[in-house]
Amino acid sequence: MLKAKEIMTKEVITVSPELKITDVARLLLEKRINGLPVADSQGRLKGIICQSDLIAQQEKAPLPAFVVFLDSFIPLSSHKNFEKKIQKMAAVTVEQAMTCDTIVVGPETSLEEVATLMVSKNIHTLPVVDQDKLVGIIGKEDVLRTLMPRKENEG
Repeated sequence: MLKAKEIMTKEVITVSPELKITDVARLLLEKRINGLPVADSQGRLKGIICQSDLIAQQEKAPLPAFVVFLDSFIPLSSHKNFEKKIQKMAAVTVEQAMTCDTIVVGPETSLEEVATLMVSKNIHTLPVVDQDKLVGIIGKEDVLRTLMPRKENEG
């Protein structure tokens, strides 16, 4: 059974929270990748920034849903979620647009668990963390490569 450490990309490109959104967009396009881990100056994982986080900036501003009852406004959605969405749409830096509550896996996580997480949570990029240190990253392409037959060494 394959493990995360066997399919992950070990040379991980990270970005800092202070980096401008335009620079991240350029990097994602140049490297043809979906997402990048966000790390602080000590190398600790702070979040992840994905294409979908940047595409959110182009969304139409959501109007807060509410009902009027006895001359009172009753919100139908969380005010906090509304503020978060507006902040993401107006983001200038990675820190303002990134996803903070990042789902991670460990090096010993099985391929089946990785695939299940990606499908059930609609995740395209999974950081691999070992003892609070980023050691790799798994993208959809890494999982797809496991479907290809392995070439035997020709000697």
